[in-house]
Amino acid sequence: MEYSTQQQQPIVPGTRPKNWLVESILVTIFCCLPFGVVGIVFASQVNSKYDTGDYEGASKASKEAAKWTKIGFFIGLAVIVCYALFILVLGGTAFWQARQNY
Repeated sequence: MEYSTQQQQPIVPGTRPKNWLVESILVTIFCCLPFGVVGIVFASQVNSKYDTGDYEGASKASKEAAKWTKIGFFIGLAVIVCYALFILVLGGTAFWQARQNY
């Protein structure tokens, strides 16, 4: 029988990845509920995975939380801009029609 003489190298933790929890909550409240909730789910996994020693999993969860939070923010921003343009066009049309009736 041969025994392995290699010793396993201990995994050295890097810095704790950003968990994006606050940003995800704000996106959920103000921008886009579905994508914000997904961001919260991934953000809540970051610290627990890091604390259990799953540094790679914590990093992946942080990247996923960042992705979904940013997607929710930009979709929410686009919806708000489209809504503002719709109101502006609708209001402008009503204004010009009211002026023509006089």
